[in-house]
Amino acid sequence: MSQMQAQKLVLEARGLTKRYGHVTALDGTDFELRSGEILAVIGDNGAGKSSLIKALSGAMVPDEGQILLDGAQVSFKSPIDARREGIETVYQDLAVVPAMTIAENLFLGREILRPGRLGRFMRLLDKKRMLVESQSYMDGLKIGLRSITQAVETLSGGQRQGVAVARSAAFARHVVIMDEPTAALGVKEGNMVLQLIRNVRDKGLPVIIISHNMPHVFEIADRIHIQRLGRRAAIVNPKRISMSDTVAVMTGAMQAQDLPADCLS
Repeated sequence: MSQMQAQKLVLEARGLTKRYGHVTALDGTDFELRSGEILAVIGDNGAGKSSLIKALSGAMVPDEGQILLDGAQVSFKSPIDARREGIETVYQDLAVVPAMTIAENLFLGREILRPGRLGRFMRLLDKKRMLVESQSYMDGLKIGLRSITQAVETLSGGQRQGVAVARSAAFARHVVIMDEPTAALGVKEGNMVLQLIRNVRDKGLPVIIISHNMPHVFEIADRIHIQRLGRRAAIVNPKRISMSDTVAVMTGAMQAQDLPADCLS
């Protein structure tokens, strides 16, 4: 990756503020996602990381501040607006339909119709094309499955996560956001999902992950955004900072200015 690619900002937030009555969830927070990176967002409960991600994914409209995509200001009123701009989110509950097949889940809400007037007016699905494209998506992310036509309810937890990730990666043009992608998974399946996240990044899509699993964060993240008290406390380099110092900044036991300069990113 060239230095220029590494420095290109894909998604930014400046001074995001969100209040719920007397509670301030976001207090002028900033955010920067670079091209070709995996950025982890961490923070204690109440730090504002969920509100930040909701603002970036269109699930919440901030009271103040700006969001920029490729340097141009955008305004998301709903997750549909963010999806139109190529930002896809994999939520913790995955939002997959267990009784439907893998292919049907991949194209859920975005089904391909048969070509021509008949397909358009009769709403006839092009099932063959969806099967072919589904297989291509799963193969591209190296997700090994017995059959693209098997029901999602027959899959393991890691494989279900793979389907949700593949769906997002298939339709994202700018960013994939993942909320607690390895939660409730065993060691083997957790490692499978971490590799899947790398595969998404290697396909050219920057990835944001929100996670409480610090070992996973340090294994996979290129940079770590630490959120505290509604603001960005620091962005650190996991290759140059210890896990204990990262947690200290996250909890307020240490200030970012007390860290060695090479820890900051």
